[in-house]
Amino acid sequence: MTSTQTRRATSAGRVLFVLAVLAVALAAASMLGGSYRASPDAVLRSLLGEGTPADDVVVLGLRLPRLAAALLVGAALACAGAVFQTLTRNPLGSPDVIGFTTGSATGALAVVIVGVGALSPAAGAWLGGGLAAAVVLLLTRGAGTGSDRTVLVGIALAAALASVNDYLVTRAPLEVAQVARTWLFGSLAVTRWPDVAALAVTVAVLTPVVALHRRTLRVLDLGDDVAAALGVPLARTRVVLVLVAVGLTGAATAAAGPIGFVALAAPQLARRVLRAPSVPLVTSAATGAVLLLAADLVAQRLLAPLQLPVGLVTGAIGGAYLLWLVVRAPERR
Repeated sequence: MTSTQTRRATSAGRVLFVLAVLAVALAAASMLGGSYRASPDAVLRSLLGEGTPADDVVVLGLRLPRLAAALLVGAALACAGAVFQTLTRNPLGSPDVIGFTTGSATGALAVVIVGVGALSPAAGAWLGGGLAAAVVLLLTRGAGTGSDRTVLVGIALAAALASVNDYLVTRAPLEVAQVARTWLFGSLAVTRWPDVAALAVTVAVLTPVVALHRRTLRVLDLGDDVAAALGVPLARTRVVLVLVAVGLTGAATAAAGPIGFVALAAPQLARRVLRAPSVPLVTSAATGAVLLLAADLVAQRLLAPLQLPVGLVTGAIGGAYLLWLVVRAPERR
């Protein structure tokens, strides 16, 4: 290992430690605060299976699954964003910008509102995200995934699918439409243990695949010509990575709705903090988890007792970040 690699590894370790401390602090604030005040002792007793029924309902039934979902959804979206930004070689190339998150939402809504056979909302989200990815790749074939055309086509597709989502909500019964509208903003409030379990399995299966391709992703970040010269099978590698990233996006969307900003910002924040030449996968995932956990805490407490959908918080921050990114980024030639 060279001195440069050693410094980067040390820096990454320090950043991960800071993120871990932040995650613990945010988790404690999430578990202890709120309209129902639970003491540290009460939370600990509930976690050990010795809590009162009231504490167990709040701590184990509501707050803990929401906390776990925030960490898993944030990590999944950030990991997917890191993959797509590397493949497109564009900081705007995240699943929430190029339509894959919106496609996942369309698939899930179609299953819930219209009814598509025996598919579950999670399966609908995966299918919708996959079809959106297929459309983008089909319309940009020959241009290469590193082309700005991929981002532009994805933005157009996202706008079209957002209209489809609005139409599906108008077709739903009133009670279903109200739940669907909240879900479309992105919300962790109704996430329960079955959702967390499904998401955890998906993350556990797919993130190792991304980790196995981390060196390939670094090579792809140098350009298709360099990657091909170094023996990377471009077509097969892209298909595998796109499928994995779409799977992570679909699982996160099925659990919490189409949450924006995390997949866009977390990889770039991690890259800037580490001053890394390519997007760091592990640090990106950790950054995404902490970002979403912090945003959800703001959503819970900003207008308490009214709880905002976390997607409103991330969207507000993401809009400002996107504007800054567009203004500050140098022109691509």
